Parts: sequence; C-alpha cells; structure tokens
Amino acid sequence: MQLAAIREARAAKVAEARRILATAETEKRSLNPAEQSAFDKFKAEITSLEADEQRATFMEDCERRALGDPVGDRSFSAVQRQVNVVEVIRAQMEGRSLSGAAAEFAQETERRTGRKAQGVFVPLSAIESRAVNTTSTAPELVPTIHRADQYIEPFRNSLLARRLGVRVLSGLSGNLSIPKHGTGTTVGWVAENAALPTGDMSFDGVTLAPKHAGGITEQSRQLIMQSSPDIEQLVRDDLSFMLAQAIDSALIKGGGTNEPVGVLSTSGIQTASLATLSWQNVLAMLQKLDIVNASAANIVASTKAKAKLAGTLKAAGIAGYILEGGKVGDLPAYFSNQVAEKTGTPNTGRVIAGDWSQVMLGIWSEVDILVNPYAEGAYSKGNVLIRAMATVDAAVRHPEAFVVADDLAI
Repeated sequence: MQLAAIREARAAKVAEARRILATAETEKRSLNPAEQSAFDKFKAEITSLEADEQRATFMEDCERRALGDPVGDRSFSAVQRQVNVVEVIRAQMEGRSLSGAAAEFAQETERRTGRKAQGVFVPLSAIESRAVNTTSTAPELVPTIHRADQYIEPFRNSLLARRLGVRVLSGLSGNLSIPKHGTGTTVGWVAENAALPTGDMSFDGVTLAPKHAGGITEQSRQLIMQSSPDIEQLVRDDLSFMLAQAIDSALIKGGGTNEPVGVLSTSGIQTASLATLSWQNVLAMLQKLDIVNASAANIVASTKAKAKLAGTLKAAGIAGYILEGGKVGDLPAYFSNQVAEKTGTPNTGRVIAGDWSQVMLGIWSEVDILVNPYAEGAYSKGNVLIRAMATVDAAVRHPEAFVVADDLAI
C-alpha cells in the first residue's frame, strides 16, 4: 500500500473511532460493550496502519537517498519551513541560481509533480498570512526611520477553511479519482423456503482536476532589496492576499467559472431553516447530521450572523444565549466575511454545521513565483512585477456531512 493510501485509511479509521466516542459523549454515558469492541478494533487497526506508515516513510526516504536526492536526508516539511520568499524573488531579479532550502524545495517539487515551473516553486504554506506592502521616500533634510516591524496592516477577511481541518492532498500530477461506496447489499427477513431479497453493491467516485488561481503584484525595488526579516514577512503577506483568500473562498463557496466547487455549491448538502432563530431550530439543524451518522465538528457563519446568535436567548426569560464563549452548544464557532451572505431583499446570513475533514484540497502546484523586472510601467520606476499562481481543486467526500441554513435574518 502506498504512503498516501495508508494515511487515507488511517484518517478514515480515526474518524470512525472519534464518531463512536462522540456518540457516547453526546448521550453522556460510557461506551456499551458493542461500542467498546468496535473502538478497540479501530484502535488496533490504527496502530497497525501507523506502523505501516512508518515503514513506508522509511522506504521512501531510503529510495530518495539512493537516487542522490538531498531532500531525502531530512524532512521535506523542514525544507519548506526554511524557504525565504524574498530570497527567491531577489535571485530572479539578479539572474542567479537558487541556493539552500529554496533550491531543494523547487527541485523536489518538480520531481514529485513531474512538471517544470514557469518561474520558481515555493510552498503554499509559506505565504498563508495577509497584508500589503509599500515603502516611503525620506525627505531630503529630515531623516525618516523606517520601522517595518510597526507596519500597519489593512483589515482582511479571516481565512477559515484550512484552519478547520480540510484534508490536503499535495504532490498531485494527473487528475484524481477517489472511489466511494454507493449502496450495499440488500438484507431482509423471509418466510421458510422463500427467496431472499437481492441487491448488488454499487460504487461512486469523487474526482479532482486542476484549477488555476493567480495574480500579479507590483513591488518596489527598494522593498525587495531589503534584507530585514520584516520585509520577508511583508512580501509573504502580499502574495498570500492574492492566493490564500481565493483558495479559502473556493473551499467554502466556490462553483463559479473555472473555480473549484466548494461546500456551499456542492450538490447533496443538507439544508435547514433558521428564519425563526430558536434553540430548538438549531438543535433540529444538528440532528440532521446525527440522522445520517455524520458528526458536527464546528459551526461556521458569516460575521453578521455572529451578533444575531450571540444576542438570542436559548429560551425566553432564561439566562443562556445560543452563542456563548465562542461556542454554539458544545461546538466551536467561527465567523468570517469569507462566508458570503445570501443576496436578496433583504440579504440573509449563512450558518454551516458540519465536519470540514470531509473536504479535500488537492494541490498540483505549490505557489509558482515568476518575477518580471522589464514590464513597461514597473521598469520605468525600477520596480518589478511578481506573478504568483497555484493549481488546486476541492471536493467534498460526503456532502451530507454538512447542513446549511441560509435564511438567518441579519
């Protein structure tokens, strides 16, 4: 079994074991004998898969070292953490080769994906924060102290999806098809000498295919030439604003032209109504997940929904609000403008309950950075244009693992 398959199988077993514990915790009881037996079985299978993963990882590292791959001598994730985005841009500006962690990451990513970068590959995780960038000119007579460490960031939407635990599948090359169980064998009670009911198992599939996102930003020569770690962070932030927010939005609601299909646009998600906001209707919403054997991991909603939930009592005249201490019931709640309101007259807020580990983010290309110091306009000012692109797709393993109410009055 390949390493990716082992990890997928282990994640599935962990989810099943967690579901058993969650059921008992919800009902405030200990595991019954059948549940304990099932949990012990999953525990043994998880332990076995972890051992398989260690062996597969060891063999993969050995094979890399046998091929003379420098990344094989240390963790690939450790290499990712050492990539300096500004150093990559500066190397392209100066027409020199990459060195150190940046060179190792770029070479390893090209080997894994089988494709040559148009610019230079840098890890997507290296730019997952937000900001914009600029510098100012000092007056001739009065000196100005440039305090990059005190940079004033603009307000941006809080990014949610990857923080909520979506499954990340990296290093992809061709289109991805993941088999999925459809229907099972039919079983029924029959009289003596009567025919048993028949029914064949059926299977479905979840597919991911490359979708491209990117943008171009202009940055000053002075900014790029600065060696301060604070400048490194500013450049990361600017690139992140172009890509991370677009990917996050696609995971939540994507479905437009050339976009991945996100949760809100996925066919088969469950719906509920909070037009009349009450604790009973919230419980009814969560009950829909229990009925299909899915577990609610959290609540995600638009920012205006936050005030509505926090200002509504569970029951009239009794202390206790629907949203208290950052939780709705026992579930952590997250709010962001990334969760778009439903447009109408008037607009209404969206509330999503579900398990975001059922969302898969496939990555074909980490961030591909290409610097152009010769573009008209930027060239005349000594600036450079920086293009950043990523190739990803998203899919939901079980659409029924999400319940959405999009009629909350705000």
